[in-house]
Amino acid sequence: MTAAASRVRRALLVAAGMLLAVVGTMLLAAITAAPAAADTLDTPGGTGADNGLSIEINGPDGEPSSSVLTLLGIGVLMVAPSLVLLCTSFTKVFVVLTMTRNALGLNTTPPTQVLAGIALILTIFIMQPVINEVIDVAITPYTEGRIVFTQAVDRAQVPLREWMMPLTREEDIALMTRAADLPNPETPADTPLSTLVPAFVISELRAAFIIGFVIFVPFLIIDLVVSSALMSMGMMMLPPVMVSLPFKILLFVLVDGWGLIISSLVGTY
Repeated sequence: MTAAASRVRRALLVAAGMLLAVVGTMLLAAITAAPAAADTLDTPGGTGADNGLSIEINGPDGEPSSSVLTLLGIGVLMVAPSLVLLCTSFTKVFVVLTMTRNALGLNTTPPTQVLAGIALILTIFIMQPVINEVIDVAITPYTEGRIVFTQAVDRAQVPLREWMMPLTREEDIALMTRAADLPNPETPADTPLSTLVPAFVISELRAAFIIGFVIFVPFLIIDLVVSSALMSMGMMMLPPVMVSLPFKILLFVLVDGWGLIISSLVGTY
């Protein structure tokens, strides 16, 4: 596939994703406005049950109907990639794994898909307690008809906020608050989610780059030693990367590098 064809394919995929997002937003808005629409569509000559158009949001037992749950599920799946990137540990784990691969000098090994899969599995493992709490306090009561959709959304934010808050620096929260021209919150718990999420992402990127710097240092020392040795032997035409790469891989295997990195990442949460 040529570069031009690849760019066209990426542009079509982006356009399709934007179209799906717009359609999903319209569907969710229609679901939210359905009760009001059912009241306004009654004909003057009779009741809504006889002559008008009504839309049933809830089932016979007060639980959400299957069609509503299906549409909500589609909407969640559409925004799931953004939620995973912005509100979980995925970004930090993936950045650290990618920087480890670059420090080793392996540009395509392991493949990016493999690193993304490892980051996703680790994210599910790290976020499992938060996911279980969201299911218990928000999703299960909503599917059983005990709370409405807005209450479920409010309840689902609490575990996620409690998980993100200790991992977010106050400096980043203040930065995003000033950028949004908002008053300073009295307590960290009063920080709106629209400010907390970008502050959390900035804090995670900072922590990921600090870990990546620590990983780069020993491999940089190996590159410097190999380069000095080649220069002293007059072998200036030989790329130092070809000589240092086996030593870096050997060092990484001997110290169980992947195990150390993964255990350190999990330990930060």
